[in-house]
Amino acid sequence: MGKIRVLIANRPRLMRELVLATISDQPDIEVTGEIKNDSDIARVVEESRPDFVIVALDRPDSHNALCEDLLLRYPTMRILALAPERNSSMFFWAVVNIRSKGIESSEDGILNVLRGKEELVGH
Repeated sequence: MGKIRVLIANRPRLMRELVLATISDQPDIEVTGEIKNDSDIARVVEESRPDFVIVALDRPDSHNALCEDLLLRYPTMRILALAPERNSSMFFWAVVNIRSKGIESSEDGILNVLRGKEELVGH
């Protein structure tokens, strides 16, 4: 099995650095890029076709338009959305419609999602 390809699109900078520190030394994960400006996300996803995109989450109780748009265009991609100021994280994927699941806001929570250890049962 190949490496899990991850695109980091978190803001603020400190959050991007924490996510990178968590996953960059994992042997089964490859960071394909780091996006500093939200307006570049769609273009870079199109170019790099990652397995996962890690984004900032403004409202932890629902998915945003960016997640919906990306999953409609790339239904096999997964999105991990982090809201550090609320100590909240969500995992988004597409089946027939977009689903999400709250996850543990920790290094283990992030790595378990990236490695597919979180069950894909959501609400």
